[in-house]
Amino acid sequence: MWRRQYVSGRQLDGFRHYKYSAVDTNPLSVYVMQPIWNKIIKIVPLWIAPNLLTFSGFVMILVNYFLISFYDWDYTASGTSPGRVPTWVWLFSAFTTFCAYALDSIDGKHARRTQSSSPLGELFDHGLDSWATSIFVLSFFSVCSRDNGKTGVSVYTMYMYLSIVLFNFMCSHWEKYNTGVLFLPWGYDLSQVVLITAYLLTGIVGVEVWQKPFLFGYYITDVLVILLIGFSLLLSFPQTLYNIHRAHLRKTLKNDSLYEGLLPLVSPLLLFMLLTVWVVLSPGNILGKQPRLFLWMVGVTFSNVICKVIICQMSSTQPELLHWFLFPLALVVYAAISGLLGRAEEAVLGAFTALVTAAHVHYGICVGKQLSEHFNIYIFSLKKRVQE
Repeated sequence: MWRRQYVSGRQLDGFRHYKYSAVDTNPLSVYVMQPIWNKIIKIVPLWIAPNLLTFSGFVMILVNYFLISFYDWDYTASGTSPGRVPTWVWLFSAFTTFCAYALDSIDGKHARRTQSSSPLGELFDHGLDSWATSIFVLSFFSVCSRDNGKTGVSVYTMYMYLSIVLFNFMCSHWEKYNTGVLFLPWGYDLSQVVLITAYLLTGIVGVEVWQKPFLFGYYITDVLVILLIGFSLLLSFPQTLYNIHRAHLRKTLKNDSLYEGLLPLVSPLLLFMLLTVWVVLSPGNILGKQPRLFLWMVGVTFSNVICKVIICQMSSTQPELLHWFLFPLALVVYAAISGLLGRAEEAVLGAFTALVTAAHVHYGICVGKQLSEHFNIYIFSLKKRVQE
């Protein structure tokens, strides 16, 4: 069951020649956070594997998400029932978010410190990041609360917000696929600080802080959405295009043809087109009835699609044109919007979500085991594997 070979022989050979290259120009990261991480890394025992730090941070993100989901499954607790989520949950969210942020920031430092850096470690880190990105956002939505007629944000705004965040993540790795360099996005550190601050503010002051006008009649959530859209359209995406153009002028692009350069975008864009069609044309208003389940499915499917792009980028191979998730998703979307599913639409969403989640977990475990054997290293230990 766990021996599926998802990584091809050509990709395994490509990993052998891979070298990590990244650029961090974010003042918040360089001048504020990095000095903090450099102090924290000194207390991490040398016998701990870097991947264990990465995975521990991801587990904390999951625990926080499921804890919030227990108290606020439908994203209404902060709006209609302000006291339903206990204060300690918000404070715990701030703690787990900071810990996950810290662990994700020091795992690479610890790998270099223990001389255990490997393509497996980077793929493990970025693969979990591709999933954690959506989970961070879905947890934060409980702070905002869905629209109740007076305050909160609509489920359609939630979907747009999540899509923009995932689009920015996709652009970072599309940029690296073409340039060979990961230009660390400025939005990551800022978003983590905003999340931690939001959870602390909610725990100390209460959810009522999100239900009062903040600036010129706009609520804090409105300001955050405006900033996110502005940051993406005016800074993040233009910077990605500029870096790719600069690599083209310097003749350092990894892909010569326009087709190869744009190929990684096909499956993610088709994915969001199908999902958006489902959201807009659903006769049963599937997003309104099951926002948490639907948005979780969006995050999982995106993560699997991007993980395959990351593998191709690291192994200097060409990604597939169409991800296999697109085919069952297209069938489900057609059946839903045509009315064939009827009242079974929510049940089918649940089944499809379970399918893609199980497939994604299976994919991650199998790829991890395959690369572990290929590089003769353990995922969660610094010991070398005993070759058979």
